[in-house]
Amino acid sequence: MKLEILPFAPVLPSYWQSILQGEKSPVRSPEALLAWVELDLDAELCFEKSLLFLNEDGLYWTDGKQFESWPIGREEHLAHGDHAGVGHLRLESADHLLRTWYFTLAVNPQILRLQSRFKQLSKGEEQDNAEASEYDKQVCQACLSPKPANSDSCPTCDPEDDAPPSTWTLFKLWRFAKPYKKQLALGFVLTLLSTGATLIPPYLTMPLMDHVLIPYERGNPIDFHLASMYLLALFAAAIVAWALGWWKTYLLALVSERIGADLRNTTFEHLLKLSLEYFGGKRTGDLIARIGAETDRICVFLSLYAVDFATDVLMITMTAAILVSIDPLLALVTLAPLPFIVWMIHVVRDRLRFGFEKIDRIWSEVTNILADTIPGIRVVKAFAQEDRELKRFVDSNKHNLQINDRVNRVWGLFSPTVTLLTETGLLVVWGFGIWQVAHQKVTVGVLIAFLAYIGRFYIRLDSMSRIVSHTQKAAAGAKRIFDILDHVSSVPEPINPAPLERPVEGRISMRGVGFRYGNRAVSKGIDLDIAPGEMIGLVGHSGSGKSTLVNLICRFYDVSSGSIALDGRDIRSIRISDYRKCIGLVLQEPFLFFGTIAENIAYGKPDATREEIIEAARAAHAHEFILRLPLGYDSLVGERGQSLSGGERQRISIARALLINPSILILDEATSSVDTTTEKEIQRALDNLVKGRTTIAIAHRLSTLRKADRLVVLDKGEIVEIGSHEQLMDAQGAYYTLYQAQLRHAAELVEGVAIGESLEERQDEKQEEKLEVIAKNIGGGV
Repeated sequence: MKLEILPFAPVLPSYWQSILQGEKSPVRSPEALLAWVELDLDAELCFEKSLLFLNEDGLYWTDGKQFESWPIGREEHLAHGDHAGVGHLRLESADHLLRTWYFTLAVNPQILRLQSRFKQLSKGEEQDNAEASEYDKQVCQACLSPKPANSDSCPTCDPEDDAPPSTWTLFKLWRFAKPYKKQLALGFVLTLLSTGATLIPPYLTMPLMDHVLIPYERGNPIDFHLASMYLLALFAAAIVAWALGWWKTYLLALVSERIGADLRNTTFEHLLKLSLEYFGGKRTGDLIARIGAETDRICVFLSLYAVDFATDVLMITMTAAILVSIDPLLALVTLAPLPFIVWMIHVVRDRLRFGFEKIDRIWSEVTNILADTIPGIRVVKAFAQEDRELKRFVDSNKHNLQINDRVNRVWGLFSPTVTLLTETGLLVVWGFGIWQVAHQKVTVGVLIAFLAYIGRFYIRLDSMSRIVSHTQKAAAGAKRIFDILDHVSSVPEPINPAPLERPVEGRISMRGVGFRYGNRAVSKGIDLDIAPGEMIGLVGHSGSGKSTLVNLICRFYDVSSGSIALDGRDIRSIRISDYRKCIGLVLQEPFLFFGTIAENIAYGKPDATREEIIEAARAAHAHEFILRLPLGYDSLVGERGQSLSGGERQRISIARALLINPSILILDEATSSVDTTTEKEIQRALDNLVKGRTTIAIAHRLSTLRKADRLVVLDKGEIVEIGSHEQLMDAQGAYYTLYQAQLRHAAELVEGVAIGESLEERQDEKQEEKLEVIAKNIGGGV
């Protein structure tokens, strides 16, 4: 069997090359390797380098001191898996395990390649090109970087986000301008008419000079009637140009503002539809800057500079046509600087567009610091880190200043250069025009008209060149906006959603559910049925997959394999908004919006009456403390509910869940961050909340889950035990171990408190003895 040796990247490090070329090496030619991976963990999960490689003769491993090898047969295979950032690769035969290697997910792409090549060798030549390997689907063959799901492009080899913005990106705004195409067409006609009206006065200066002023210089009387007619025509042209210009500017400003508003609304609407996976990789300040500052910049460009650009183009085109019609030779001299200016605009545009994109990104970093620091100001002050945060802001602002300086250096040279070229062109026209007048090629009136037109021409040319910077800023902003709009949610709406039948029973079925976050397997092979009205408790160590399972049930993420069904229907076939209206969610850290208490309780049901709000608050044991507030239900809670205690915020969160009357209830550590007294209050509220509802609860305090009908114990993303508290304690498995560990921890805390109290009592006794001695001494002295 002869396998083709495929090109492999990256290059084998020189250290391993020297090892493979040593005397002990079973491989004489490192270039003949089909695949290799530099492992970074040993059997004890400590960081240690070793090399696992494959050629046609077998599979080899070395730590630089010794070599191990295994022949490749049809019964051997490599089993790959990972959990919580640590992967494992097992070499197995038909009846037993031969070897296990461990690694971090940083080398997972090379592992996949090695596994793929091993499979080809073990199954023979006919399998070489039968189908694309799992590695080829997940990894870029050029750089071994992971590829996004359902994508053929590699973010490393083809970094779309880092590409400079193209001016053509602005044409993608047509989808927002299309509803206003009639107004835009009218605006174009008005621009054309107003530009034509502004070109009338220079043309009238020719007869005014040749028929009125020049004859007067030669001794003829002034024809005041003719002069009055010309002056009246000039004034009428100015009035018409003013009226058309005002109408055009006002109309296009209205249209551009509405395009900007539609752009903001559409971007925010699309942003709300994206999954939590998208928000996990973005900064809040960056998204705020995109929707706020970038859309505003585009709106200003459309309302001001786009109109000016269209006017400039029309003015230059019409002026050039008039100049050619009057005197082609003089027109050719007049237009001589134009090619140089166009070339400069092209060069500067290419340099500016990347600079403005970079400025936007750096400015987003400044906004991110503000978005982090201001909401977390209590933590900043608690740890006295004001100076540190100030330094972060100053450094980021300094970086922003440096990038702006680079752009301004280019722009500062470009603008005066264009002005110099236009002034030079004007001098050339003066000189050539005087020569033509001296040789009676043109009249003085024609020269004056030329100079008037050339003034307008060069002013518009200079204005158009200055618009380049604003165009590139708008293009950079449009690119960042369309980066959001072009992003496809990983939790898509069903193509043909069927209406959700009411009432919802709340039966949840999970079959073979698995979830991967990037290259990391978080959950796998989960099979679970939850009956309507049943309370399930999710138990396990931190990182065991409890919150992931809840996120999958809420469809914040979509499963990577398997399915989740509600009342027998796959949740991916139900409209997302309809499905989530069936779910009430109470989080460990409840989020309250700025507004009144009543508005926060009614967040999931904005049309709720005041009676419904009060009823929900009573059931959540929140009514009493709300009435003690100055304005009761109309009291403002402050940003994120900062004016309320943790327990009060939690009870408002419970009232919010109660008000929508959900069929399914999710409790994610609802009582873990409060004291014992508050926990009892919240627990009473939760008892009202879970009645008659399918409930899934997560709690680290296992004692709070005793009321659950069943407990589901998770470990490394898999279900390891299911049963009631009594059943699991009798089984003495994973749950028993967790429960005993918590009991020991609680006992240690109680013992620590008792020791502390006894020490305080002894200190108090010694203090009393000292006071008695002092009192006696004082008494004796008296």
